[in-house]
Amino acid sequence: MPQTIAVLDFGSQYTQVIARRIRECKVYSKIYHHSVSAAQLRADGVIGIILSGGPSSVFAKGAPMPDRAIFTLGVPVLGVCYGIQLMGKLLGGRVGRSTHREYGHGILKVKKPGRLFAGLPRTLRVWNSHGDRLIQLPPGFAAIGTTENSEFAAIEDRARDFYGIQFHPEVFHSERGVEVYKNFLLGVCGAKQDWTTKDFIKHAVEDIRRTVGKSHVILGLSGGVDSSVAAALIHRAIGKQLTCVFVDNGLLRAGERAQVESLYARNFKINLRVEDASELFLRRLKGVTDPERKRKIIGRTFVAVFEQSLKSVGRAAHAEFLAQGTLYPDVIESVAIAGNPAALIKSHHNVGGLPARMKLKLLEPLRELFKDEVRAVGAALGLPREVVWRQPFPGPGLGVRVAGAITPARLDVLRRADAILQEEMMASGWYWKVWQSFCVFLPVKSVGVIGDERNYADVIALRIVESLDAMTADWTRLPYDLLQKISSRITNEVRGVSRVVLDISSKPPATIEWE
Repeated sequence: MPQTIAVLDFGSQYTQVIARRIRECKVYSKIYHHSVSAAQLRADGVIGIILSGGPSSVFAKGAPMPDRAIFTLGVPVLGVCYGIQLMGKLLGGRVGRSTHREYGHGILKVKKPGRLFAGLPRTLRVWNSHGDRLIQLPPGFAAIGTTENSEFAAIEDRARDFYGIQFHPEVFHSERGVEVYKNFLLGVCGAKQDWTTKDFIKHAVEDIRRTVGKSHVILGLSGGVDSSVAAALIHRAIGKQLTCVFVDNGLLRAGERAQVESLYARNFKINLRVEDASELFLRRLKGVTDPERKRKIIGRTFVAVFEQSLKSVGRAAHAEFLAQGTLYPDVIESVAIAGNPAALIKSHHNVGGLPARMKLKLLEPLRELFKDEVRAVGAALGLPREVVWRQPFPGPGLGVRVAGAITPARLDVLRRADAILQEEMMASGWYWKVWQSFCVFLPVKSVGVIGDERNYADVIALRIVESLDAMTADWTRLPYDLLQKISSRITNEVRGVSRVVLDISSKPPATIEWE
């Protein structure tokens, strides 16, 4: 594996963004729980450490603390926001409560560029989010940057290569923020820019072959980017030892099953088995409205269908591995580690352990990657554009796009509305410009007019967002004439829909999916 920069997670909503920015610099990053031992970091060959921000105050009872021995490893350390306060507290400085919380844009004045701000302007717009601040430097440190509310907004101990910054360079709002990280990674840590798609594929193929040996692998193929790239990668590594199973859960988009069968079985020559379990899924979901219950029911049913499939796949019945297209954001958002200061956002049915009775080991070759990295791998493996750049589709399918109870009638309305949206997005070229575009069925009725008659019918919400990695997102400003055409077609062509609304929420505070 390439050289590793460790990001210690203290619960910041931006921890994942830090890891992503590091990878943009072609340097491998890995997120660790804040309590990871220095011995583990040493064993992993970490060449630099970044302490993330976090929602806690260093004064709070039970505030998350790192292993103090990380400061004796002899590798550079960068503290960000809560991280700089930790360094101040643990290395002999003093932290005080700010007179008022500093949140939003601020101006950083660089007193001394040093290594961290080399080649950057002396004045930078930065993004702040903190309530405490450093009020006395630890021994050996010097101030290299200030803001109007902090004389120690950026600090360094050049002898030990310890640095601290009170702002968040990783967010879009901070000017030249990626360059600050690049200076730390390349100028301070001496990292090599060896995290490339070609190298990842080489290492992944070797690892898959070594892990699987002569065993057989079953992969749940959805037709989306993640499972498709996982299938192509595993197929390159072990060929006919891979069997893909496509489960029709009754929560698919219009024509999706036929498209998957055509693309993978006929064009890619991958051994594909289709299981029609739509009636089973819809029966188990009948009357369920809670989003988490939906996800868990879909997840459990998915596993049950796989178990049944294993008994009839023949050669694949001797499989030792179940492969999944799990990505890094799935792992981060889904796994609630004991004592983790970050909150669980949502559960994913394709993340985590399997029932012991299945006697299968998990194979997740993409779990270290963000979505755009997965797309790059898919392109390098020769997958077609319509697969590589297909918009993300959730594992639970339309089950989390029908808000409230799921019924065949509601699914039918949603499929027809969504098909119109996708058709117009494709025709206009906007499909390839946005991160995701989809319809949501809302469990409310709205008054409308058809001809001269009153119509009391369903409401469809349009969710169209821009994002780089799904960790943050903003709603897309589509042209008004395109929105009008989409709305007009849905209300005129989809019987039972009287109104179309547009979701203009960003992530955070909203998530991309409604459930």
